[in-house]
Amino acid sequence: MPFNLSAEQKQTAFWLAVWLGFLFLLVLLGPVLTPFLAAAIIAYALNPGVDRLDRVRIGRYPMPRSVSVTIVMLLFFAAILALVLIVIPVLQKEIPLLQAAIPAFLAKLNDTLAPRLRELGVQVSFDSASIRQLAYEKMAASGDEIWAAVLNSARVGGTAVLGWIATLTLIPVVLFYLLLDWPQLMARIAGAVPRRYIGYTMEMARECDALLAQYLRGQLLVMLVLAIYYSAALAIAGFDVALPVGILSGLLVFIPYLGFGLGLFLALIGAVLQFADWSGIIAVAIIYGLGQVLEGFVLTPRLVGERIGLDPLAVIFALLAFGQLFGFVGVLLALPASALLMVAFRHLRRHYLRSSFYNT
Repeated sequence: MPFNLSAEQKQTAFWLAVWLGFLFLLVLLGPVLTPFLAAAIIAYALNPGVDRLDRVRIGRYPMPRSVSVTIVMLLFFAAILALVLIVIPVLQKEIPLLQAAIPAFLAKLNDTLAPRLRELGVQVSFDSASIRQLAYEKMAASGDEIWAAVLNSARVGGTAVLGWIATLTLIPVVLFYLLLDWPQLMARIAGAVPRRYIGYTMEMARECDALLAQYLRGQLLVMLVLAIYYSAALAIAGFDVALPVGILSGLLVFIPYLGFGLGLFLALIGAVLQFADWSGIIAVAIIYGLGQVLEGFVLTPRLVGERIGLDPLAVIFALLAFGQLFGFVGVLLALPASALLMVAFRHLRRHYLRSSFYNT
């Protein structure tokens, strides 16, 4: 029996098919859209600063938006450059010292572990000559496999490096034009929403915007508290590099695993170079272990989760669930994405409670 659709139903089905086809095309173009998506996220975060500068008047005339965009972008990339300049001097200082300290460290490791391993029947030596001999034997035994793996890694890695260079080059260009045209872009998106849903959609957009602003403020507070904690704890433990390593560990906490891992690595290098015994390494383990507990179970649930309306258990679940589904990017976007889903769920629940399905 054929379905008799009204003209309105046919139009609805047509436009739904168009939007589904558009979403499918976006999925297919996922790798190409990476710099555009990254630039859009950064533009969303920087646009309030551009809007504020737009209200500044030069004499009788408002500041041109292009000038506002340029100033905000320069400040943003200057902040990134400042982070890089914090890391590079520490690495330049520690890496040569680490190379000079490796033989002494291996000798200390050999004196500590080798006798105990020999008691267990394991004959092993941790001196540099033995390690070089072991590496030579392994490479000689499987030289063809290693060479093939190196060539394959160079080929794949070279392509990946070129892709990253292209992406990093494209992001500032896309970011500039997105910030320049942001009001017109938002107006076009709002103009594409069916008029019957425009009020409802704008209400949801305002709620999402308020929640994301709360998330950004909460994340900045977490970064500030952890930067102070790591710097103070490393200074109390007597580390010479306490301030740069502590600041870096706190500021990069918004990048899961990578920021913590880089700070931990630099602190461990400092411990090996500065302390003659194991006290430095033990101090680093305690400081960064407590820092992870403080971040994961106190600061992020309280300062970020409560600000966006998520209780601590929901924050922990969101981090684990998005990490399982989308990996590193999922962990990075878990909390803002959960905030947006919470807004949608709140409106869906309100609609459900008003529906005839619930009330009859």
